[in-house]
Amino acid sequence: MWMVIRRKVLFRGLCLWGTLMLGLTALAYFRSPPAAETAAAYRPETVYIIDPGHGGEDGGAVAADGTVESGVNLAIALRLREVLRFCGCPCVMTREEDVSIYSPGCETLRQKKASDLKNRVALVNGQEGAILVSVHQNCLPSVPTVHGAQVFYNRAEGAETLAQSVQETLNQAANPEKGKAPARISDTIYLTKNVTAPAVLIECGFLSNPQETKKLKTADYQRTLAAAMAAGLLRVAGEGSP
Repeated sequence: MWMVIRRKVLFRGLCLWGTLMLGLTALAYFRSPPAAETAAAYRPETVYIIDPGHGGEDGGAVAADGTVESGVNLAIALRLREVLRFCGCPCVMTREEDVSIYSPGCETLRQKKASDLKNRVALVNGQEGAILVSVHQNCLPSVPTVHGAQVFYNRAEGAETLAQSVQETLNQAANPEKGKAPARISDTIYLTKNVTAPAVLIECGFLSNPQETKKLKTADYQRTLAAAMAAGLLRVAGEGSP
């Protein structure tokens, strides 16, 4: 029994050590400023609002093997929070479980989805110094070979710079054979249109691609994506913008 407990403690310690080393590796590998510029350059007034897209009754896209987008979004978002917190960055999650954050009294799915989005907007707009990082998965069943991570940004000042930086690090980590370019998100997307903060929406991969779906479900690849996202965000923070 004592040996089992010791093994559990050792395992948890190794997991924590892995997370810490991941944060250091992300900063060392992806950052463009000198290596001495680490999280100390981070501006403490910035608060990252990490938004795992969908949740609860609204699962988002569904892969051919039944993988639901909301769960993948949450897993990657939680890993992103780990890395950013390790680097000393304040973070707020819009959700930490597979739930929708609609207000009481909503009955239909449409009412719940509308309320959920309004509450996410209110959370972001109520936080001084916020930067929104919304985590999603793409889906294009008509072309199942399409794959890769892409970053979208809203109209707020500084959002494009953030998107370019995160896209560069994601291209290194997830799109090494053919990088993607960041793009401004459509104003039809309620969340990013209505928040006043700089916002990036990251489509981590395509659930319509069976090979990429398999990768997206693994802890190792989720950590890789989280480290790349964090490095892109922190590189901009270290350069004093947005």
